[in-house]
Amino acid sequence: MHSVVNVRQVCFALLFGAATAMGAIAKTPGEVPIGQTLREAPMQGLSGATQKLSEFRGKPLIINVWASWCGPCLQEMASLERLQQTYGGKQFNIIGISTDDYWTNAKGFLQKTRISFPNFIDSKPFPLEAMLGADRLPLTLLVDAKGKVLAKVYGAQDWHSPQALAMISKTLQVKL
Repeated sequence: MHSVVNVRQVCFALLFGAATAMGAIAKTPGEVPIGQTLREAPMQGLSGATQKLSEFRGKPLIINVWASWCGPCLQEMASLERLQQTYGGKQFNIIGISTDDYWTNAKGFLQKTRISFPNFIDSKPFPLEAMLGADRLPLTLLVDAKGKVLAKVYGAQDWHSPQALAMISKTLQVKL
């Protein structure tokens, strides 16, 4: 069993390292690369009020970019919800941003997954999607309390696993 855990830890570390290294260079027009601060952006509420991105400053932030048609997005949502239930709001906040074209599809996805953290929908011409670098989904960003992008992780992850918790703790400099 130890060799399986070690292999998983190594694979997660390699995947995270590759994902963050790839995110160091902007790939979409207007993308904010790792190390830079996110710009102000209005976010239309799916599960609450419309808010500005800057309203989440003051505490580290995990941003998950998803779409209702994205199977891997659905796959990782349960682990994001467990992360929210265990740690969200204490040392960091979690928000989701849908890139769906239709409000009803995104709202249905949230009802299906029973997500409790705030979710928003990007509006055409998708300024949030471009700024965050969501050229593929799912995408999760780890952002410091001042809005600086610390990491970008592409692809579905188990965000409540010991490896992910260690990475979140180290990257956001929070104790979990």
